[in-house]
Amino acid sequence: MSSHPLAQTIEARGCTIELRCVEGPIAREIFFAGRPTGEAAPSARAQAEAIYDALRAVLEGAGGPFPTIVSETVYLRSLAADLEPVRDARAVAFGERDALGGCPARAAIEQAPLREGAHVEIAGQALAPRDGDLLVECTAPGTGGANAARAPSRALGFRLGDERHLRVAGLCGRGAGARAQALDLFERAEGLLRREGLDFGDVVRTWLHCRDIDRDYAELNRARRTFFAARGIDPPPASTGIGGGPALAASDLGLTVHALASARPRPRTVMHSPTLNEAWEYGADFVRGLRVAEANKVSLHLSGTASIDERGRTAHAGDLDAQVDRMLRNVSALLEGQGAGLRDVVSAVTYLRDPADAARLQARLRAAGFTGFPNVLVAAPICRPDLLCETEVLAVLPAVDA
Repeated sequence: MSSHPLAQTIEARGCTIELRCVEGPIAREIFFAGRPTGEAAPSARAQAEAIYDALRAVLEGAGGPFPTIVSETVYLRSLAADLEPVRDARAVAFGERDALGGCPARAAIEQAPLREGAHVEIAGQALAPRDGDLLVECTAPGTGGANAARAPSRALGFRLGDERHLRVAGLCGRGAGARAQALDLFERAEGLLRREGLDFGDVVRTWLHCRDIDRDYAELNRARRTFFAARGIDPPPASTGIGGGPALAASDLGLTVHALASARPRPRTVMHSPTLNEAWEYGADFVRGLRVAEANKVSLHLSGTASIDERGRTAHAGDLDAQVDRMLRNVSALLEGQGAGLRDVVSAVTYLRDPADAARLQARLRAAGFTGFPNVLVAAPICRPDLLCETEVLAVLPAVDA
């Protein structure tokens, strides 16, 4: 039986809100995703208004204090056309809440939702501590001033029990070329972490978005290896490196990181699978998965996982159905190695190279039981031209007393 059986799908206001709740000893954690339905209004602003209004109503009805949204990712069909209207819609729906409780770490990525007619999907996490309001310690980089909501990157630091968390979202690369931008991203993230008393060794999860992944992924990997070697980062965090446009048109790379540290050290365990080789064997410095014991839960962070075999080769080139099956076999094997399964998944993002294959992908996911949790489905190039799909997963087990 799942340790967190509270899963809901709510249809309201022309949209669907998917929730998965984790009831931990310190807080209720709510993982959510919102998307327009087939009857949704045609504009990005109207779709975002419906999603945010429905989400606010769901959170207000969740019981206890209003949960603080600590992280949020907005997936857009077109950054140029849709980003500002979606920001406006959020400001109307949550402006007062943000002013009282701090803004979430928020990133906007150009990755088109697979649902036909959808301009936007939104996913994130909210927290409702059992002893009252969440202590928000910082919002960085500088979120003050009248233009705070327009900043391309946002971050949130907070305490949960004896843990300090910092999530820096939507950093956009600066410099000429992928290597320079990648190093800039890692160094700026490191500076923000240090400002809050953390360092890059506290990072458990990263997301890297490449506007042109076929061109830039190799240079990104070389820069990451250089940075991690210089800092002695071993093991590296779990990660997703995927095609997607950062919020600034001048940037080719974007970065989001999540770090945590606790007053008493808690175990972190690298996850392995007999069905997969290790990513660093082909030059990509991330672990296939990272098990992190936290105060409120045990998190299983699965990196972006595709149809890769035990020797690091692409399996089933050109066959979408077989690639989906192998992708999910790899996911299941990683989870099973930690005494978990698909029943313990609380959120996912699934990427598809060709949007024309959306119906086939969704049918295959349903047949495999990859359902019952928020799962954003977007179009995105994968890190190899012959990979057709990829998914990333967060699964949760009950907290253990370290």
